[in-house]
Amino acid sequence: MSRAGVVGTDQHRRDLSGSPFLAAARGERPSRHPVWFMRQAGRSLPEYREVRRDTGMLEACLTPELACEITLQPVRRYGVDAAILFSDIVVPLRAAGVGVDIVAGTGPVVEHPVRSAADVAALPALDADGVAPVAEAVRLLVRELGDTPLIGFAGAPFTLASYLVEGGPSRNHERTKALMHAEPDTWHALCSALADTTLTFLRAQIAAGVDAVQLFDSWAGALSERDYRELVMPHSARVLAGLADAGVPRIHFGVGTGELLGAMGEAGADVVGVDWRVPLDVAARRVPPGTALQGNLDPALLFAGPDVVEREVRRILAEGAAAEGHVFNLGHGVLPETDPDALARVVDLVHAGP
Repeated sequence: MSRAGVVGTDQHRRDLSGSPFLAAARGERPSRHPVWFMRQAGRSLPEYREVRRDTGMLEACLTPELACEITLQPVRRYGVDAAILFSDIVVPLRAAGVGVDIVAGTGPVVEHPVRSAADVAALPALDADGVAPVAEAVRLLVRELGDTPLIGFAGAPFTLASYLVEGGPSRNHERTKALMHAEPDTWHALCSALADTTLTFLRAQIAAGVDAVQLFDSWAGALSERDYRELVMPHSARVLAGLADAGVPRIHFGVGTGELLGAMGEAGADVVGVDWRVPLDVAARRVPPGTALQGNLDPALLFAGPDVVEREVRRILAEGAAAEGHVFNLGHGVLPETDPDALARVVDLVHAGP
């Protein structure tokens, strides 16, 4: 069996039976409504800008002590109910040997885009040893977080494939869609290889001690449901199924995926993340029975003032009651110019309840 074949752990797991986040992710009704924020560790925090001042993004992700400190910063400041590992979806690609870097103001840029069967065949495989610094950051965090759960994460095969094929971020994903439809065998071979990479990355995090995982399919909203089910879902489903024996909640999130929520739940997620475009009570009817939801305050509304934020938080809490379980979050990541006090206010409101 391949290195990616079994999920093991190199330590005893913490007893987090009292965690509101984990209870909600299991579809239960915890005593306190849980909340955390995507990109809660990042540019909106002055302490983050201070520690990252002279360090590149990927270097920070692969420096265990620094990744640990950045992950802890929002937990200390906000008292959120979960930490999310400071990392990036291209970290496993870089660790495997793919020429990729994160360019300020642009995002991930790939040195040699992948656009042919030969390019796919030449892609290097990820060995768990390649992400040893990430696993070490997880071990450091487990010792520091006390009773706060830690979420690990990775990019889904489609989103990773899109970066590789386009060579960087894309508005229309035209090269990606052309490859999907013109050369489906090449496309599936690429996504299969990336599913292996994602599984290896997530299993390394689980073995080191994360308590939940989130699979980001950031660009899946660019697809029709038909294309998603035929060309993408099988590979995400293989990743999620490959983590089933780990016993940790599996969250699946994408942007603009209102029409895909049912399929994303069917792919094997325990929790489906919902962006701000679909009300949670509507989303609850779209996902499979027993699926918890996460979301979904529009991050832009954090700029609208305390009265608007309070009104929207209360609305989302009420709509989230229709779900099997609900973890409060934003509908996407924290925007860089967000006032940290606005996020602190959201945490207080969520914890206070409707």
